[in-house]
Amino acid sequence: MIIAKLAYKSLLNRRASVLLTLFTIAISVMLLLSIERVRIDAKSSFSNTISGTDLIVGARTGDIQLLLSSVFRIGHTNNGVSWKSYQYITSQRGVKWSIPISLGDSHKGQAVLGTTLDYFSHYRFAKKQNLTFNKGHPFAAINEVVLGSEVANKLGYKLNDSIVISHGMGNTSFHHHDDNPFKVVGILNPTGTPVDKTLHIPLAAIDLIHGGKASLEHEHEHEHEHEHDEDNNLVGHPKQITAFLMGFNSPLYTLQIRRNINQYKPEALLGIMPTVTLKELWEMLAIVEKILLLFSAVVVLVSLLGMLTTLLANLSQRRRELAILRSVGARPWHLFTLISIESLLTTLLGCLVGSALYYLVIFSAGGYLQSHAGISVNITMLSYYELGLIGVIMAAGFVIGLIPATRAYFYSLSDGMSIKA
Repeated sequence: MIIAKLAYKSLLNRRASVLLTLFTIAISVMLLLSIERVRIDAKSSFSNTISGTDLIVGARTGDIQLLLSSVFRIGHTNNGVSWKSYQYITSQRGVKWSIPISLGDSHKGQAVLGTTLDYFSHYRFAKKQNLTFNKGHPFAAINEVVLGSEVANKLGYKLNDSIVISHGMGNTSFHHHDDNPFKVVGILNPTGTPVDKTLHIPLAAIDLIHGGKASLEHEHEHEHEHEHDEDNNLVGHPKQITAFLMGFNSPLYTLQIRRNINQYKPEALLGIMPTVTLKELWEMLAIVEKILLLFSAVVVLVSLLGMLTTLLANLSQRRRELAILRSVGARPWHLFTLISIESLLTTLLGCLVGSALYYLVIFSAGGYLQSHAGISVNITMLSYYELGLIGVIMAAGFVIGLIPATRAYFYSLSDGMSIKA
């Protein structure tokens, strides 16, 4: 206890250099924990983008390309799925539900998705969570639109606002459909998935604004005549769709119908299991995960080496101090213990401050990561894994502190008292 108090007072006496070392360690701990949290939650958000969907069916391209285009709205497929094939496949035995989706339009850089009311009933994300409304309700007319949370927040839309969509994905729009405005009737709650960046309109509206037989206004005027028939009202008779999602009564149906889809003769189609494809896609991105881990390790190593450099530099300046301690009865192992405790205390304080900074950063940047990267960051207590990382840093700091402690151990009284030119 006496040596520990002496170490604490020694650190206070050299607080300028100690604070610099402590700050370096704190920053490295904060970066390590933050990178690890973002890496883990990014993987979780990535895998939670779609849940409860057994098959995604689209034109025959590649598994990952179909997943990216239909779920993440990244890229596009050159071909679609004919409506006739969609109706045939979804009428097979064992099909519990299906969601047709049609992409290709946008609004101020945000994707527009044409679909049916089944989308709001059966689409799941995370651990089979269903879509919920923050305001309003699902579209009930052909000229109505439901916004993802980020679209509404970013563009400042509210219920009953009018929106004009454009042909073309992303920020490249080739034609604005000014003659067919949509009215906002619903705003979804945040999901941390591409749904937040999507505008949802009836499938029939996609066909009509692209040269269908009627305008949205005309169709809206007469829709009360077809309220009993959703196919004539919100679904229509599109020539083709981009893809469709399917759910089955049993996994056996999933495998059977997937095989039939991949061997489908009328047109070249592809059925993928999203959970399997998501895993394959993440494995392709494993190099990014490894780079983040390497970056974290390098940051910590640099900070610990900086602490070692500071301790060694201070040790040369403290030889007179250590010699005086020897002259009043301190043993070599006392000096060894003193320097070791100093390095351990510095590392401990650095880890505590770094952990506090980590929570501050995560709390401050959580909203930004959610809205701009789709990463839902969880603010929770440090996990056993994260505590283990801090334990490794503590151990490494202690081991590095043994180097100057060992040098102090071998300093002799005469070496400390002698004045060198």
